[in-house]
Amino acid sequence: MRIVPLIIAVVVAAFMYLFIIERDTLLAFASTDDAVEETTDVTAETTPEITQTDVVRVVAVHSAARNIDSAVVVRGETEAQRQIDVLGETTGLVISEPLRKGSFVTAGQVMCEIDPGTRGAALAEAKARLAEARAGVPTAAARVAEANARLEEAKINDNAASKLSQGGFASDTRVAATQATVRAAEAGVASATSGLESARAGIQSAEARVAVAQKEIDRLTIFAPFSGLLETDTAETGSLLQTQGQNGAHCATIIELDPIKLVGFVPETEVGRVQIGAMAGARLASGQEVRGDVTFISRAADPATRTFRVEIAVPNPELTIRDGQTAEIIIGAEGKAAHLLPQSALTLNDHGQLGVRIVSDENMAEFVPVVALRDTIDGVWLSGLPDKANVIIIGQEYVVSGVPVEASYQEHNE
Repeated sequence: MRIVPLIIAVVVAAFMYLFIIERDTLLAFASTDDAVEETTDVTAETTPEITQTDVVRVVAVHSAARNIDSAVVVRGETEAQRQIDVLGETTGLVISEPLRKGSFVTAGQVMCEIDPGTRGAALAEAKARLAEARAGVPTAAARVAEANARLEEAKINDNAASKLSQGGFASDTRVAATQATVRAAEAGVASATSGLESARAGIQSAEARVAVAQKEIDRLTIFAPFSGLLETDTAETGSLLQTQGQNGAHCATIIELDPIKLVGFVPETEVGRVQIGAMAGARLASGQEVRGDVTFISRAADPATRTFRVEIAVPNPELTIRDGQTAEIIIGAEGKAAHLLPQSALTLNDHGQLGVRIVSDENMAEFVPVVALRDTIDGVWLSGLPDKANVIIIGQEYVVSGVPVEASYQEHNE
């Protein structure tokens, strides 16, 4: 029966331990239970029905449009104004001294000369045949005149015989004979006329042979068609220039670099903003900056890239700009009204269209499509907005068109 007092002693000792040693823990536990019960009661009594907030708070800026120079930027390259492979039109050995590549040649300067060979003799023969043909013309003309005279005589005799026959003074046989003589005279006139035409045709044929022989001699000297730089050496002395089918024999290659062209390809969305005569500039890969005017805009798009070729003429009097250099080209275009806004203000609507959200006069959110014109370190220039707009820059992702908003405005530094 001693176990009961022992149990009571243990319980009392535990209670005394908690009350004295763990007093703080015990009080905290007791207060937590009371707070939970009280909070439960208060919540049950005071929590109202939760409703959606009607007005969304956003941050916006007052933005005004400004006119900016809306340039078209494309990448391209330099291209020679003209480049041609000068070809020989006849076969023969080169007898001229070669001009070395890099040399400057002027229009009409001799580049290659070919040995004439027997071409001079062929020309002389053609001229002799022409003189012979011309000498035959007077003889043929005399024959025509003689034939015409005989025809006139035959007609007179025929006329006289016919009248005598009517009066009974000439026989029908004589009339028939005079008529036959007229027919023979007419045939003689035709023959003489044909001989004259043949002589004249012989003259034309001889003149053609002379022209061919002269042209063949003219082809012996090859001239520069325009002023420019030699990109290759001219044909070496003693080398054989030989035409192959319709392809001529190569004498040299000339390029014209003043003025030089800048060639770029403008997208179809931008080509309408480029005009003939517009100012343009470019920075070459070497760092050199050049300026010129737009001289050509293609009317047909490249079928593969759907871009349009644009050419810009740039003065190059010192020939410092070479053919084929990479260039970043900026073409001046008509200015546009645009807003400078932070890039973070841009958003997309449900159709994936780029735009911004603004605060309307009725304090409602509205979506406005925009076009990005230029990206800078201060922001992006956008067109498509009204001249003055209150643009939401914070919170635009949490509202849609027609939602009431309460905007607080920040200072906008443009």
